[in-house]
Amino acid sequence: MPTGVAIRDPREQLFDAAERILLRDGPNALTSRAVTTEAGCAKGVLHRHFDDFDAFLTGLVLDRIGRIEQQSAALRASAGTGTVTANLTDALSAVFESVAVAIVSLVTFRDELRTRLRQVRPPGVPVLTEATAMLATYLTAERDLGRITPDADVETLALTLIGSGHLLFADRKDTPPAPAATHRVVTTVIGSVLREPADQ
Repeated sequence: MPTGVAIRDPREQLFDAAERILLRDGPNALTSRAVTTEAGCAKGVLHRHFDDFDAFLTGLVLDRIGRIEQQSAALRASAGTGTVTANLTDALSAVFESVAVAIVSLVTFRDELRTRLRQVRPPGVPVLTEATAMLATYLTAERDLGRITPDADVETLALTLIGSGHLLFADRKDTPPAPAATHRVVTTVIGSVLREPADQ
């Protein structure tokens, strides 16, 4: 293992390595040695940037939450364009084809990580809570534009979409569901509030 080798943007390199391990091998395989080996750097690099491994994992989860927040801005900007069904299908796929499902498993697996996250973010399941807020914000915008009914309960719709999406994508390590399956879930959940024909 190389030592003393400078790496570019080490925090992001370590986060990306941890994400690959999570997606490939699950939370049980995630150790500081596994992360630094995957990143191709000395073990000391991780400990130069984080107080301990749980601090690293907290940083990883918060970094991935930040990505959801960026996606939220893009989804909100898409209101009024395309179709509501297609926009939601793409958003759900983007969330769950990423590391979201594995992050939920990781947080469930590590008590200390849950404790630290409670100190720095709102209650709820990390990533899924932010994804639910993202969909609720988007649906509110579409309701304001008249593309869904004015009495649509956007919070419940968002929760239902995220819960259904999580079940659809969970335990599908090698073969994510076909886009048509995600589309079918979205159509079923929001069909009664749409004011436009659902796309086929």
